[in-house]
Order: sequence, then structure tokens, then C-alpha cells
Amino acid sequence: QVQLVESGGGLVQPGGSLRLSCAASGSGFSINAMGWYRQIPGKQRELVATIPSGGPTNYADSVKGRFTISRDNAKNTVYLQMNSLKPEDTAVYYCNAIVGRGGVMYQYWGQGTQVTVSS
Repeated sequence: QVQLVESGGGLVQPGGSLRLSCAASGSGFSINAMGWYRQIPGKQRELVATIPSGGPTNYADSVKGRFTISRDNAKNTVYLQMNSLKPEDTAVYYCNAIVGRGGVMYQYWGQGTQVTVSS
């Protein structure tokens, strides 16, 4: 099995910054892509950013220029640097990984971490 453990969420004032981390642990797998999604109250879960192995990063229009996704492949860890945060960014943020194991693809999710932007 694969586990995704998130950290870095919290309460921040508008204009502030947070850095989310997500580490994948387990054995016998290869990560094809990692990313971040969020669920704003009253809305469906939406993509924030993804970073495939060997591919370009992808960002939602609402976060372009403010958020940066990165990976440490040696640690199977993905990061989301969030700058210039807005109240509209308040959501539960979920780490996601697309994993190959035994020739089969699987999608895994973290438990989510709350990000609240408020003054």
C-alpha cells in the first residue's frame, strides 16, 4: 500500500504564505505524477496543481503566478508553495499521487489539510 502524509496547513492572513508538503511512503511502486487538489466549502473538489514525472507542471488559472508546485523525487515528496494567499483560497487541500505497481495504475489521496485565509 501507499500512504500520503500531508503537512503545512494552517491559518494565515490575506497576502501571507504557506508551504504544504506531502510525502509518499511504501514499497514496490513508482510514482507517475503527484499533485494538489482542494475542496472549497459548497463546491466540488478541484485541481490546484500537478507535476508529472518527466512532464510539465500544470496550474489552475486561479492560482497561476501565486502557487508553485515542486518535487523531491528522492524523497517521494511534493510541495506546494502558496504565496499572496486570498480568502478565496480557503479550502481543504488534498495531496494526490498516481502510482504504478505490478503493471497497474492506482490513484491515492491524502487525508487533507485545512488552509484558512482570514483576517
